[in-house]
Amino acid sequence: MCGRYAASADMQEIIEELDVDLDRTGEPSRSILKKPQDPPAGSPDWNMAPTKQAPVVLTRRPKGEDVASADEGAAGTAPADPARQLRLLTWGLVPSWAKDPGVGIRMINARAETVLDKPAFAKAAATRRCLVPADGWYEWQRSPVAQDSKGKPRKQPFFIHRGDEAPLAFAGLYEFWRDPAVADGDDPAAWLTTFAIVTTAADPGMDRIHDRQPLILDEDRWTDWLDPDLTDPGHVQEMLEFARPGRFAAYPVSTAVNGSASNGPGLVEPVPVEDLVGVVDPETGEVIGG
Repeated sequence: MCGRYAASADMQEIIEELDVDLDRTGEPSRSILKKPQDPPAGSPDWNMAPTKQAPVVLTRRPKGEDVASADEGAAGTAPADPARQLRLLTWGLVPSWAKDPGVGIRMINARAETVLDKPAFAKAAATRRCLVPADGWYEWQRSPVAQDSKGKPRKQPFFIHRGDEAPLAFAGLYEFWRDPAVADGDDPAAWLTTFAIVTTAADPGMDRIHDRQPLILDEDRWTDWLDPDLTDPGHVQEMLEFARPGRFAAYPVSTAVNGSASNGPGLVEPVPVEDLVGVVDPETGEVIGG
């Protein structure tokens, strides 16, 4: 967890829901995909998978933008205030010290319990935190009674989302990786910007599907999470421990989501109860179709 999620909102919806100041999604950015992303980056995507570029909200000072400083006079400039930006980042965090970007596929998630101690995530957790807008996420439940054709526990995909329809955003971390093979530091190809989704223990009930879930902060915590100047480890740890059980609902969906090439709103449609085999109801614990 979390290895797939749905993100169908268009960029304007995200800008409005997450109070974004600057839309940077139209700027050139490096991708690690060998083929064009499908659907294109920035388009509604009901099967967001690692290595894809996804919309991410972060707060930084706009590069190269200064404002007049009252202390220095009209001729002087000072760094612009940090601005909440919407950007397209690659899912799978690549630390700045990595020798190549291939390590990112192993770093799509960062555990909230250890993120401040892990060399790959610690600096990002201190100053480079982000929000990843989503409709919800997919998780696969192992059946306690049904087996697949190979004799292993049958896996049923679920779609998990906010039951109150409030805006949902995963807590994330982002990082910059400089490609030493590109001499010009101003070339967009010289930099790869990546992110990881922070995960935590699953809420009661949701743990009948999987024992982990994304860390999802409510709107009243977004500003602090995004603040690059909020670096106190104690405060960061407090945000990492955020939990409000009861916000999420879940239902089984088609195994079509198993294939990363599958897409479209049909992926989040519920599966009829009569089609379920050995599935545990996350609310009641009852086995359906056993």
